[in-house]
Amino acid sequence: MSNAAADQKTDVVLVGAGIMSATLGALLHQLQPDWSVSVYERLDAAAAESTDPWNNAGTGHSALCELNYTPENADGSVDVSKAITVNEQFQVSRQFWSHAVENGVLSDPKDFINPIPHVSFVHGADNVKYLRARYDALAGHPLFAGMEYIDDADEFSRRLPLMAKGRDFSDPVALNWSDGGTDIDFGALTKQFLNYISKSGGAVHFGHDVRNIAKQSDGTWKLKVRNNRTGEKKTVNAKFVFVGAGGGALHLLQQSGIKEAKGFGGFPVSGAFFRCTNRELIDQHHAKVYGKAAVGAPPMSVPHLDTRVIGGTPGLLFGPYAGWSPKFLKEGKLTDLPGSIRPNNLMSLLGVGVTELGLTKYLVSELLASPADRVDTLSEFVPKAIGKDWELIVAGQRVQVIRRKGVGGVLEFGTAVITAEDGSIAGLLGASPGASTAVPAMLDVLKSCFGEQYRSWEPKLKEMVPSLGVKLSGDPKLFDEVWDWTSGALELKTDNIASNTGTSKVAASATV
Repeated sequence: MSNAAADQKTDVVLVGAGIMSATLGALLHQLQPDWSVSVYERLDAAAAESTDPWNNAGTGHSALCELNYTPENADGSVDVSKAITVNEQFQVSRQFWSHAVENGVLSDPKDFINPIPHVSFVHGADNVKYLRARYDALAGHPLFAGMEYIDDADEFSRRLPLMAKGRDFSDPVALNWSDGGTDIDFGALTKQFLNYISKSGGAVHFGHDVRNIAKQSDGTWKLKVRNNRTGEKKTVNAKFVFVGAGGGALHLLQQSGIKEAKGFGGFPVSGAFFRCTNRELIDQHHAKVYGKAAVGAPPMSVPHLDTRVIGGTPGLLFGPYAGWSPKFLKEGKLTDLPGSIRPNNLMSLLGVGVTELGLTKYLVSELLASPADRVDTLSEFVPKAIGKDWELIVAGQRVQVIRRKGVGGVLEFGTAVITAEDGSIAGLLGASPGASTAVPAMLDVLKSCFGEQYRSWEPKLKEMVPSLGVKLSGDPKLFDEVWDWTSGALELKTDNIASNTGTSKVAASATV
């Protein structure tokens, strides 16, 4: 094949066609429409890795129901600081999406976002006590207003009939119920953003693999790109590069040679879900219900029975069931993990291997689980579950961040933005809450990498995100205004939507 393709020049290169790159590209085009933007994706479609809704990116994390964001303290109190932070970040995303809908960047919001109750579920006396304490800590907060506490079996059965059938209610149950939750198809959202970038003069290249990236003497970046269809190779010169390649980001950031990437490693964890194949069961459940991770299990293992709306059709997933693979991407290579090992991150990797024995034990137990074991896990949520109603699907790979700490390393279960000192390159590592906080994450990239321009962009950014620079948790009036605006723009108001919820904030509680 010919390697004679001429060098190409562009202002911005976005590596990967997932939600992060698509969000950053849409932001940049509105802020700086004269800049040229090129997107390179090695697969033949957009959002085909972790952003795909069947690959574990469809919840819409806003901390309404995820119990790993509200840990219990030794004295029985509940720390809600992480939940407030995640919810704040999600409100920023809602505002940008609303502005994008109103200004033609995005089309019909129902194609990517729909109202779905978010529910925390526990059973057992100690867990019920914890959930009540969680409710008490959150319910009075402006961002969590309207949350309900439910511990009555009849009310539980009315709201969650699929989870109630066959349940022994002598084992106490409790719910934290929030009607303000959403389901988001981040795959559909990403495709809309990429269509906008393309129609606005940007270039989106599928089937193009970025093989290498190197800094040039003039401060620009040279990327070697291969067309996977034709084998043709070309060189692309860019003033700014963002690496939003999911699990593939670590390798490229390491290749770049920036000092900020030194010491970072990645720990890949594969996953699987049960997807319901019985339409009758799917129609009995309309909520995202999150439970507690098993004792000793990592936060990423939190079980959930999750309504998804994809292509306008509701579906139902349960999981995750963890596995392990050395691949950093679902469509990756078995050499991904060993290929990421460098002298500067070896001690970090070895340190985590020693300190995370609990995670290793958990992964081994998951790998040894039989189909019957998986159904037994599901039965905690769906007591009458039978295997024939569910199919096992492989989720996307999650590469957890390993950060250097002292002479060893620490495993992190969030996201990390890595930015070069001169602001010419940035990348995102890690997983949850990920997609739901894409907008604040990309705003952080803009601020870090384009400090001088950022100041001139702020008036426009304030139009896109009215709460920019303000903590909504400390300004209830502004939050109410923003919430009402975004609910209308995204067509999330539930006035005319059938709901099986009650109206009281504490419903049928024996402890009130």
